[in-house]
Amino acid sequence: MFGFNRAKKLMVAAAATAAAAAGALLTAPGAVAAPQPIVGGTTTTASAYPYVMQITNASQSQFCGGTLVSPTKVITAAHCMVGRTTSNTRVVGGRTYRNGTNGTVSTLSKIWIHPSYNSSTMTSDVAVLTLAVAQPYTTVPYVSASQTGVYAAGTTARIIGWGTTSSGGSSSNQLRTATVPVVADSVCGSSSSYGSEFIASSMVCAGYSSGGVDTCQGDSGGPLMIGGVLAGIVSWGYGCADAQYPGIYTRLTTFSNTVAAQVNS
Repeated sequence: MFGFNRAKKLMVAAAATAAAAAGALLTAPGAVAAPQPIVGGTTTTASAYPYVMQITNASQSQFCGGTLVSPTKVITAAHCMVGRTTSNTRVVGGRTYRNGTNGTVSTLSKIWIHPSYNSSTMTSDVAVLTLAVAQPYTTVPYVSASQTGVYAAGTTARIIGWGTTSSGGSSSNQLRTATVPVVADSVCGSSSSYGSEFIASSMVCAGYSSGGVDTCQGDSGGPLMIGGVLAGIVSWGYGCADAQYPGIYTRLTTFSNTVAAQVNS
């Protein structure tokens, strides 16, 4: 793990680029037992989750994930896009393997980072990418501002990505997925977990109290899906799949109206 300090899950994207941010998820409420191994997940395919995008550098080396919400719009994490430009960033759809060559590669015409994003507190960790080349894959809806009920403690959420399968380990070449329960704000913000570093208005936790299932380095920006709807964005956490430290996601309902203005522009 990265130690008990605030840490995004970082991955170095190709030799010619700076380190690119990549987030994590972790563990959840009560005494729910974690299923077998994202960390603790199973392999899957891009055809099973066609809306999950690779965010890459110009050489198509993946460093973050994103979610296709319209043919030309991808929602991801703000920390993935800090320091990036439209010329050195690509979005790749329809590619199951990180080292694959198939799928659709899109250049970008715009990168929007939430103006209130704070890299110290990790609040407002959301960005919207506008694609110059449309992706032909199935899109997914995202939560509206009123759908706060999706975050009820114990609700099953799905995580999907190409991140490492252990903290500091190697990235998964193949897309992986797992399910995790949403964690109560009171648990995530307790003194035995993140305490005051967890800001409920901007964040939501998901994972198992015993650890074992989580997003990790390379999964940042990817989706937290609840009921077939994008409800969160992989943001940050302590380590990967560590007990008592659930993964933290951007609470998308808080930012839905602002994001919608970008998606619809």
